[in-house]
Amino acid sequence: MFDKLEDLLLHYQELMNLLSEPDVANDSRRFQKLMKEQADLLPIVEAYTAYKKAKEAQEDALLLLEEESDEEMKEMAKEELAEAKEQITELEDKLKILLLPKDPNDDKNVIVEIRAGAGGDEAALFAAEIYRMYVHYAESRGWKVELIECDETGIGGMKQVNFMVNGPSAYSVLKYESGVHRVQRVPETESGGRIHTSTITVAVMPEAEDVDIEINDNDIRIDVMRASGNGGQCVNTTDSAVRLTHYPTGIVIYAQTEKSQLQNKNKAFALLRTKLYDLELQRRQEEEKAERLSQIGTGDRSEKIRTYNFPQGRVTDHRINLTLYKLDKIMNGDIQEILDALIAADQAKRLVKMNESA
Repeated sequence: MFDKLEDLLLHYQELMNLLSEPDVANDSRRFQKLMKEQADLLPIVEAYTAYKKAKEAQEDALLLLEEESDEEMKEMAKEELAEAKEQITELEDKLKILLLPKDPNDDKNVIVEIRAGAGGDEAALFAAEIYRMYVHYAESRGWKVELIECDETGIGGMKQVNFMVNGPSAYSVLKYESGVHRVQRVPETESGGRIHTSTITVAVMPEAEDVDIEINDNDIRIDVMRASGNGGQCVNTTDSAVRLTHYPTGIVIYAQTEKSQLQNKNKAFALLRTKLYDLELQRRQEEEKAERLSQIGTGDRSEKIRTYNFPQGRVTDHRINLTLYKLDKIMNGDIQEILDALIAADQAKRLVKMNESA
C-alpha cells in the first residue's frame, strides 16, 4: 500500500508542476483534465502527508523515551506516543478507504425514476412523498433538481416520476437508494383504521453524456403533442410535449414539464441516453459475471430495501439493519444519516474483499 502511496505522491507533484506550465494553462481541455486528476488525488495526498508526520512524531517520542531520564519529560513523551499511535491507526484506515477502486460513475449527476408498485392510489401517494423527500435532500446539499416527466393521479399522487439531480458526486451518494421502498400506514381513505402496506420502486442511474452512449437518428421516432394529465406540477398547456420512441429497445420517453418544445426534447434525450447507458452497464456486468441485483424490482412487498412505518414513526433499512425513529424528519429530506451508514457498510465490505484478495 505504501509503495502505491509514494507513487501517487510523486504523480501529484508532477501534476502540480504541469499545471504551472504556460503551455498547459493555455490548453483549457488539458488543464481541466489535469485539475480534475489533481483534485481527485488531493484527499489521498493530504491523508498520506498527515500519516508520515504522525510516524515521525511516533519515532521522536520513542527516541525521547529512550534518552530522557526526567520523569516529567517521559510522561509527556508517553502521551505524545499514544496520540501518534492513535493518529496512525485512524489514518491507515482512512487511506485504505481512499485507495479503494472508485466507481467511474461516482462523479456524475443522476436521473432518478420512482414508480408506484403494489398498493394502488396509496402507492402513488407515497411515490409523490418520496419524490419530495429527495427534492428536500438535494436542496439541503445545494444540488439542483430538474423534473423530466411524471404521471400524476387526481389525488396528488404520482404513478411515475423521473427527475435529474445535478450536484457534485451525486451518484456516489444517491446510488444506494435504488430498490423497493415499503410504506406501512393507515390510508386516509381507510375507514376501518387498518394499516396497509404499499411499495414503490426507486432506480438511481448515472446521467449519460454524449460520449457515453451514441443514439442513431434512424432508431428514434419523435412525436410532438399537447401535454396531458391532471393539471399538476408536471403539466403545461402548450403544444410542447415530446415523446421519444426508441425502436431497438422499445423504451418510450415522454417529457412535458417545460413550456419550450426544445427543452422538453433535451430532457427526453437526456433520460433516454441514461436508460440506454444503464442497460449497457448491466450488460457489461453480466458479461463480467459480477454480482448485481436489478435496481428496479417488481414492486412486490418481499423485495424491500427499506420500510417506512408511520404508526411507529420509524424507518428501517434492511440491508444494514438500521432503524431510526425520526420518520417525520426523514420524509422531509433528512436522510444523510442513512446514506452515511450505507456508504460506510459498502466501504467495509469492499475492504474485506480487498484484504481477502491481497
